[in-house]
Amino acid sequence: MEKNFLTYKMEINGLEEDVKFNTDTIEKVFMPFLRELTDLHLTVDRKIVVYIAGAPGIGKTILAQFLEKLSHERKEVDNIRALSMDGFHYPNDYLESNTIEHDGKIIPLSEIKGAPETFDVDKLIEKIREVRQEGTDWNVYDRKIHDVLSDILPVEEDIILIDGNYLLLDEPNWTTVRVLCDYSVFIDVDDENLLRERLINRKVVGGLSREEAEKFFEFSDGKNIKRVRKNAAKSDEVWKILADGDIEKQ
Repeated sequence: MEKNFLTYKMEINGLEEDVKFNTDTIEKVFMPFLRELTDLHLTVDRKIVVYIAGAPGIGKTILAQFLEKLSHERKEVDNIRALSMDGFHYPNDYLESNTIEHDGKIIPLSEIKGAPETFDVDKLIEKIREVRQEGTDWNVYDRKIHDVLSDILPVEEDIILIDGNYLLLDEPNWTTVRVLCDYSVFIDVDDENLLRERLINRKVVGGLSREEAEKFFEFSDGKNIKRVRKNAAKSDEVWKILADGDIEKQ
């Protein structure tokens, strides 16, 4: 059956992008999800935190922001607020001045930026706890300057949707993050090569040469993909990215 994709212009991390979603997926996957969150919020009668987790390059931030947009357009569901954990990278000056052992060598954290070890997990936990209670000012990652902006985004909504690579990571230091959510979705993919091309292209757009981007993927991003897919804890729902960019619920 032929799919009907609609294209939307959206601002993602300060950059305008064209994104597309299948109209059938919107009605059969996204809207039931938003109704589930609305019902959960009514049932518990408090703020709720929801995670969208998955490997780097899988499109979590675009998806989360589209779901926020959709929730504002459809009156039968409550409004949600989309946030990202990307704002909890350590700042660049910290990454450049602190080291880690990687593949038998001591290197600056900046050389594996995006790996779990390059995030301030304690600060992320603190902010999630705050947003569950009375609200807070959230950190954001600005892709124009490739660095963190702290306490910049006021958040007071009742349904908070956070996207991030490692939110469900079943590893030390991340287990507390994992248990702070009320509902979770894990985004998976059949072909990791789809993510490889997305991540390399993202680095090229950010200023690296194709060769530099491929080298970084093999050194860091590719390993992070496998780590997330191998070590993710069980989620409430699993959605899969298809070769054509569409999403299906498993």
